[in-house]
Amino acid sequence: MVYPRLIPLLAAAAAQRPTAIAIGSFDGLHAGHRRVIEAVTGPGQGLPTVVSFWPHPREVLRGERRLRLDLPAEKLPVLASLGIRQLVLVPFDRELAALSPERFVAQVLVGQLAARRIAVGENFRFGAGRCGDAAALRRIAADHGIAVQVVPMLHDARGRVSSSRIRQALAAADLAEAGRLLQRPYRFSGPVVSGRGLGRQLGWPTANLAIDPHKFLPMEGVYAALVWVQRTGADLQPGQQHGWAAVMNLGPQPTVDPAAPSAVEVHLLDRRIDLTDCTITVQPLALLRTQQRFAGLAALTAQIAADADQARFLTAGVGVAEPPADEGSDPPQQQNA
Repeated sequence: MVYPRLIPLLAAAAAQRPTAIAIGSFDGLHAGHRRVIEAVTGPGQGLPTVVSFWPHPREVLRGERRLRLDLPAEKLPVLASLGIRQLVLVPFDRELAALSPERFVAQVLVGQLAARRIAVGENFRFGAGRCGDAAALRRIAADHGIAVQVVPMLHDARGRVSSSRIRQALAAADLAEAGRLLQRPYRFSGPVVSGRGLGRQLGWPTANLAIDPHKFLPMEGVYAALVWVQRTGADLQPGQQHGWAAVMNLGPQPTVDPAAPSAVEVHLLDRRIDLTDCTITVQPLALLRTQQRFAGLAALTAQIAADADQARFLTAGVGVAEPPADEGSDPPQQQNA
């Protein structure tokens, strides 16, 4: 897995100026978002910059929980590949929400970011009570000598391309549709945390991942997946330009511990490696089955073996589904059992 050069994630006060700004949440960075971003990456004045708000305005104003397809740090390599040079997060609070459209432009876009040009989608709203729209932004910015480009919404054969459609696809475990709309594979990452050893007792040791609670995850179930393993403070594990084949369980453990909360567990297929102090990136490929409760541990173990066989078949030729490999010793923390 090759990463493009990372760009900085900054507060407005630390941004490099002057700027050419694309404003929006850009959750998922789908094709519609990319058209807005492209409007500020061409030749001209200002450092190509994406400006977003954190947390989401609805979390502050309505108390809604807003899960993200991409966390801010996850956007950096994608934005870098699109020609953006910095991602600026503007802290969203009630004080910012109370600014009039005119004050927002003057204080934030001009005063803090020295904007020379701006691009937004046609559904952009801003200012107190969301009273400002793209036309108002164009009018107000013109008073400061700033050009504003309003980019039309993008549609395909199934309707408007949107973050909501990507979430719907993931909620239905339609990873192909989600990837088509994202224009890249859907992935998530998390550090390996200690587990209770239930997987090892069954003969299928797993790595338990701590996923950021703001991250949108797909439908609960058992998946064939590819994974990339990175040790803290180090590069990816040797030989990991391609993902390693794995089985992922996303959700509760209805057979062994029905009261346990939903979790993400990953079993590396035919590979033994110490995953202590590692972060794992997961790319789910296909839903193998939904969550179900088995009559006992023997039935569960047999089903896991069948899941592993199916995952080997689905990952063959996609990632690295190699013969059994011993990556060194087999310590107690192996696969965080």
